[in-house]
Amino acid sequence: MAHSSIAGIRNDSAGAASLERWREQALAFEAEVGRAVVGQPHVVRLLTIAIFARGHVLLEGDVGVGKTTILRAVARALGGPFERIEGTVDLMPTDMLYTAFVDDAGKPRVEPGPVLHHGENLAVFFFNEINRARPQVHSLLLRLMAERSVTAFGKEWSFPHLQVFADRNRVEKEETFELPAAARDRFLMEIGVETPTDVETRRELVFDPRFHDVDRLIGGLKEGVLDHRGLGEAGRAIQETITTSPTLETYVLALWDAIRAPSSVGIAIDGVDMARLIQGGGSPRGVGALVRAARVRAWLEGRAMVLPEDVRAVFNPVMAHRIFLDPIYEVRRDRIVASLCAQVFERTPAP
Repeated sequence: MAHSSIAGIRNDSAGAASLERWREQALAFEAEVGRAVVGQPHVVRLLTIAIFARGHVLLEGDVGVGKTTILRAVARALGGPFERIEGTVDLMPTDMLYTAFVDDAGKPRVEPGPVLHHGENLAVFFFNEINRARPQVHSLLLRLMAERSVTAFGKEWSFPHLQVFADRNRVEKEETFELPAAARDRFLMEIGVETPTDVETRRELVFDPRFHDVDRLIGGLKEGVLDHRGLGEAGRAIQETITTSPTLETYVLALWDAIRAPSSVGIAIDGVDMARLIQGGGSPRGVGALVRAARVRAWLEGRAMVLPEDVRAVFNPVMAHRIFLDPIYEVRRDRIVASLCAQVFERTPAP
């Protein structure tokens, strides 16, 4: 079966040519980030997909695997006004919106905080160690992510270009607060970052001095490879241009049914009561996010139509955190969800 390329799409507004230019820039963006982030091409590709799908991203991994370095490199290459905040147990929601201090004249002053510092031009907001922040902070972040707007200083602030990146480590549990389901659902993807297994990559990370000075490493990247102001329009064009066949749509709906009712398709996991395993998840919003990400993946691969392989490539990072388990199984969540997703593909025939 032949699959048309993006360049071959006829479009009276020259949209195909524009998308081809954007694709070239997207690949250049990945190459630039790859100068600082080695051994993680899969992670970089998923981040690129999220950027063009206009979705927020949470990175998760052990301490020291490079989560912050990856997000700093992405922010640098993406360009645009950037702000960062550190998650701490004493962080308050207002700390994101304004800063109160006493000036040199001894008078109290209030100035815009990280979210408002650049006004409505803010392009990237990086929340480091998000699970150290309290639920009240998560609630404000939830609105910022969902609506790209907040209310402060007596007015409504809108952030049309905003991309939220966050990270958390999965090792430390003391003085941390698990993200509520509603907050996790607002992340288009949760991406796991693992230590590279390739020997030469590990050798380079440990012995090459350029990886020992992260500030210099990030500072050496080209800034603004992508025009953040045009990403919204490019994202809409991708969704309107990249097509899905009726057969592919039937396949996605079958995957959706299997996730929501795994026992109905014969999925079994050792030590798990499949009848009570799933409490919720796989919402229309989540499956819509899956399709959005799959379209971007197909576009990056130079195709004008989504294939099953595009869906499989983004399924786990888009859907796994949207599967809500019975509390008795949460302690084994990683293993159970990984097995569930693998069996969903085994039990659902691909077109």
